Amino acid sequence: MKAPDHLSLHPFGQIPTYEEGGLVLFETGAIVLHIAQHYPGLLPQAPDARARAIMWTFAALNTVEPPILDLMTVRILEHDKPWSAERLPLVMDRIRVRLDQLAARLGDADWLDGAFSAGDLMMVSVLLRLRMSGLLDEYPGLAAYVARGEARPAYRRAFAAQRAINAPPG
Repeated sequence: MKAPDHLSLHPFGQIPTYEEGGLVLFETGAIVLHIAQHYPGLLPQAPDARARAIMWTFAALNTVEPPILDLMTVRILEHDKPWSAERLPLVMDRIRVRLDQLAARLGDADWLDGAFSAGDLMMVSVLLRLRMSGLLDEYPGLAAYVARGEARPAYRRAFAAQRAINAPPG
């Protein structure tokens, strides 16, 4: 990811990077929004519903994901620091606040705002990061929401394609 070829596409040397013709995009939200605007099924036609789907996309990335990424930082990058054990419960509590709010909003609905949208796609992908932590198990409604997202045929195809790309050679 730090090779000059990749850095010419993504100045921060991260993934994902999306190329379509002469267009190069980076940042997951931008990529999903671009795809959603050009292919049916991820953004509703009705203007207000479309705006809400975009809102949920941003909420996933800007409100729900940051404390989840913080958990990954504490557990992976800072696990050997003397203050890590004290910091971990604080981070877990911040995540629980967001999950409480999200679970209350979702209620017993299948998706965040009626039909499945780009907002759900992003929220499911963000919540998946919690699987190993056990936090998602504390929220059966959210766990079921994630399972519905993973069960979608498009998700299964995308995950299989990603697994094929990441498979070791041989």
